[in-house]
Amino acid sequence: MNKLYIGNVSAEASEEDLETIFVQWKIPHNSPFLVKTGYAFVDCPDEKAAMKAIDVLSGKVELHGKVLEVEHSVPKRQRSCKLQVRNIPPHMQWEVLDGMLAQYGGVESCEQVNTDTETAVVNVRYAAKDQAKLAMEKLNGSMMENFALKVSFIPDETAAPEGPSAGGRRGYIARGTSRSDSPSLGARPKLQSDIPLRILVPTQFVGAIIGKEGATIRNITKQTHSKIDIHRKENAGAAEKPITIHSTPEGCSNACTTIMEIMQKEALDTKFTEEIPLKILAHNNFVGRLIGKEGRNLKKIEQDTETKITISALQDLTVYNPERTITVKGTIEACARAEEELMKKIRESYESDMAAMNLQSNLIPGLNLNALGLFPSGAPGMGPSMSSIPPPGAHGGCSSFGSLWGPFWASVLSASSQPLAGHPESETVHLFIPALAVGAIIGKQGQHIKQLSHFAGASIKIAPAEEVGSTPQRRVTIAGPPEAQFKAQCRIFGKLKEENFFGPKEEVKLEAHIKVPSFAAGRVIGKGGKTVNELQNLTCAEVVVPRDQTPDENDQVIVKISGHFFACQLAQRKIQEILAQVKRQQQPKPTSGAQPPQPRRK
Repeated sequence: MNKLYIGNVSAEASEEDLETIFVQWKIPHNSPFLVKTGYAFVDCPDEKAAMKAIDVLSGKVELHGKVLEVEHSVPKRQRSCKLQVRNIPPHMQWEVLDGMLAQYGGVESCEQVNTDTETAVVNVRYAAKDQAKLAMEKLNGSMMENFALKVSFIPDETAAPEGPSAGGRRGYIARGTSRSDSPSLGARPKLQSDIPLRILVPTQFVGAIIGKEGATIRNITKQTHSKIDIHRKENAGAAEKPITIHSTPEGCSNACTTIMEIMQKEALDTKFTEEIPLKILAHNNFVGRLIGKEGRNLKKIEQDTETKITISALQDLTVYNPERTITVKGTIEACARAEEELMKKIRESYESDMAAMNLQSNLIPGLNLNALGLFPSGAPGMGPSMSSIPPPGAHGGCSSFGSLWGPFWASVLSASSQPLAGHPESETVHLFIPALAVGAIIGKQGQHIKQLSHFAGASIKIAPAEEVGSTPQRRVTIAGPPEAQFKAQCRIFGKLKEENFFGPKEEVKLEAHIKVPSFAAGRVIGKGGKTVNELQNLTCAEVVVPRDQTPDENDQVIVKISGHFFACQLAQRKIQEILAQVKRQQQPKPTSGAQPPQPRRK
């Protein structure tokens, strides 16, 4: 990714002119420039230099009356599904960004790139070439919060072997380690622990941790058998810097303890009087289960380790910060014990989600939840597979499975949600949850249900207790288009899992009701029950159209759907698809010919 294409080059421009510009802006490069008619190529020594050239020069520097355009040089055989989106507003929420990208197709991955710029940069992989091409055409130059987005293709390393030569042309393949350590690039060997330990340290202690000429950090790495990345250049001017430790759980803990001891010694030597807590960064997907129902898990860890633990607010998450900060206060020994317990819980959640993912991965081939903005998509310096970790309650069925999912969701939406107009139709689904879980869904002073409603873009209402009498379930009415239904129901399934309303190895299974016109119920059932049986086999959900129903005042009857999240979602989408077909068949067919029918004369 370090070879650059320089476009819009004047015919008068020479190699020396371009050399002068790169020297003037202090951009490292490997001479010579290859100048052609109207464009040029140059190699940079690393990705950082290439990114600097793009950010500093592209669209900003003029040469002989023409403004240069600088982007990654990508041969056609690698110009497939991967784009780089630059100049993203720094405080944009992940769900907004994901929603914007998902307009043009299935987003298989969205990984943030570390740069020295104030704005954000992400690398995006779409499910298909035409989707990536459409996204580039539509997004490049478009305005977002007064920022003009810049979009360009980047080399698709997975496409390289498909060419005539696996070796390819030098300069086109990304050099070095991907910043997101994507396993598809094979840049970093996978260690025993799939989840690295991420900690924050005060900037003034980074030098002591590294040591003279890197001696200290090399010694820690050797003693603990770990790979340690100190992200010194992240968040320029920040009071704290992240450190990522890749190793076995034991190796991570030993490295963390050694780093805390070094900071404590440096604090004494420099007469630093403030307390130095241990700060662990954890992806938001795992924090709910780490806290536990009514905070029980966290309280137990505090009691067992004799520490005080706090977690940063959910509202702090942005495109630059998809992780929550867990602050642990206590002695070094106590903090070390707490780190072991906290990371043990996080790793258990990860393994649980991966197991659920493997069980459910064949249920809806092609679905890309990441594109729906269900959770922040990766973080700087995160280890292998961290950019596609499932969100809370994946046992209940909500996960972002990266390349396992593709265009299914988009295809179903196009078939079921836009049958008659250009905008998705609103749907109403009644979801039944345990009565004891109502407080968890509503949240303190109604904050959780308000945030959920805003996030999903749906109306969410919980039936009063007196309406359902002594039944152990309460009805949640969700109204909104398909994407909103998906998001809202996903979060509800996940919340029930993280609040321990279902056991650790138990899937979250709920019942959902949707109303269909009475005349369409037969189409859902099918001749001799064929359609409903096929629906159950396909989705793994239980689908029932109760017999002898009396239609309501709107001439509608209820279809009951029971199962885990993916099963319920697929069944809902398939039923909506059937209803859309019925509606289309009911539409009056246009008469042939250009002229409308004339009224008959009397």
